[in-house]
This record gives sequence, structure tokens and C-alpha cells, in this order.
Amino acid sequence: MTLTFKNEAHGPEAAYLFPGQGAQAVGMGKELYDNSSAARDVFDQIDDALGRSLTKVMFEGPEDELRETVNAQPGIMAASLACMSAMEQELDPDIMPQPVFMAGHSLGEYTALAVSGVLGVDQTALLVQERGRLMQEACDQNPGTMAAVIGLDQMALQEVVRETGVWISNVNTGDQIVISGERMAIARAMDLCEARGAKKVIALRVGGAFHSGLMEPARAGLMNAIEDMDFQDARVPIVANCTGAPLTDASEIKQELLSQVCNTVQWKDTIDYMVGSGINSFVEIGPGRALSGMVKRINRRAKTSNVTDLESILKLRRN
Repeated sequence: MTLTFKNEAHGPEAAYLFPGQGAQAVGMGKELYDNSSAARDVFDQIDDALGRSLTKVMFEGPEDELRETVNAQPGIMAASLACMSAMEQELDPDIMPQPVFMAGHSLGEYTALAVSGVLGVDQTALLVQERGRLMQEACDQNPGTMAAVIGLDQMALQEVVRETGVWISNVNTGDQIVISGERMAIARAMDLCEARGAKKVIALRVGGAFHSGLMEPARAGLMNAIEDMDFQDARVPIVANCTGAPLTDASEIKQELLSQVCNTVQWKDTIDYMVGSGINSFVEIGPGRALSGMVKRINRRAKTSNVTDLESILKLRRN
């Protein structure tokens, strides 16, 4: 069976948001698997496509195994697509939020490929698994880490970047920026950020320096994997991580996925673009609530909702 998202929603206009790596948690998606036939079909199709029981790792762990990039990335994608499929099954088209734009945070951009019709679910799962494998290889080859910097002026942070050789990997909100780099360089950058007035600097529990030059070894392999896939134009514009601009053209989407590996995720620009285009309702589809929190910090007037399980889907119906 080939799963196709219908995108026949006629409810209130909204933007769909899909979470990235870090949203994983043991047990994610299990409630949907047990209670939604549409979600179960997604999980079964992805297990079949990958030739392994990803769902077993998702539902049972252990946590260390789920945290591995090659499991976390397809696992979060699978849970998000299962949420999407269950939402389409449970909500009438007149209630279902109508997506004007879609965006995903890093890995979440791949989830948007399946929902917007750029790739089938099988191809998306295989591409995400390969992305995870290539990124893990790059992490092993160029060890590094990441840190979140909160409340430091961007000009001051740029000076820290120049002095330490780290990269800005995520501009999540106006006052939350993530840096990546070699471990010693990140340690020095964290000290400098604190000395120069950051409200908080948090070392992140991640397997590498994502969205930095240290990920360069992953690009060539990912280019080959992308070229092996049958990309279609997006039915709903995907607002790109790297530029904060909407994309529908298949060739431009391919380039975005390649650029994303080593370049900054401009999440604030992404949300600002959609708000500037008249969107004030955002639906975060998948595990966690991190993106909703970021949206609220970027624009307090924005409305957010989360789809993580059957109860949250039924809440949309009641609203």
C-alpha cells in the first residue's frame, strides 16, 4: 500500500510545523499505534520500507538506542507522519486546519516532504534513514557538540563565533541561538558567552555539531541519495530552513536539503515569513512542544496547537 496524504482540509487556515531531532522519547507514537488504524498503517509501512522494526525501538527503547541519529531521525518522522494520518482520519475536512504553508525544523523539513507530496512515505523514510547514517558518520569523523545561548545580543555572539571558530547552527528565536563546533571550541565559546552577558548557556546532549562545517562529509552521500529519489513539486509551499522563503519547485527543494546540512536553520525567519504572510495559527504535528514554544516567543499573538496523540486530535475537533 502507498500512503498519500489527501490535503483536502477546508478548516481554518494554518501553518503545519514538524519537529526535529531532540523531540524523541521512548514510547512516542505507541498510543496512536494502538488506537488509530491510519497511524498504524504509517508505522507498518515505514517498518516495511526500512526492513526493520523501527517501531520496536520507538515504543520500547532503550533510550540510548533511540537517541542514535539513525533511529531518532526516522523515528521522529514516523511519529509525525502517524499523527498527520490520524488527524486526517479523525477530523472532517471542514474542521481540519487548512495548511497554507508547511515548515519543519531541520529533520522536520523531511517530514514536510511526505505531507506536501514531494516524496512518498517509503522514499521519505529511506532518505531520512540515510541522512541519519551519513550524519552519524560525519559526527564520528569530525567529533563535535552544540550549545544553546539565551539572551545574548547577536552582534556579541557573532564576535564569539569569530574568536572561537564555532558556527551558528540554529537561530530559533530572537534570544535563543544554538552554536556548533569542536568540543574545546564550544567550551571556550560558552565561557565567552557567559562573560559577555548571556542569560543562560546550555550544553546540549547531542551526538555531533549539526548544521556546521563539521557535517561537510555527509553532503556528497546525501546528494547521491537525493538524486535517487523521485521528487515532485510540493502541493503546499515549504518554507525553507536556510532562507525563510517558500519553496514548491522540486529542484529548489533538493538544493535546500543539501544546503541545510552545513548551514544555519533560520527558524525565526521561517516563522516571521509566515506571520508576515497573514498566518497566525500554527499546528505542531509530532512529538514534543518545542516548536510551539518558539513560535510564542517569536510572536506572542500567534495561536498554537499540538498534535501528539488521539486526545490532542479530538481536542481540535472540539475547538
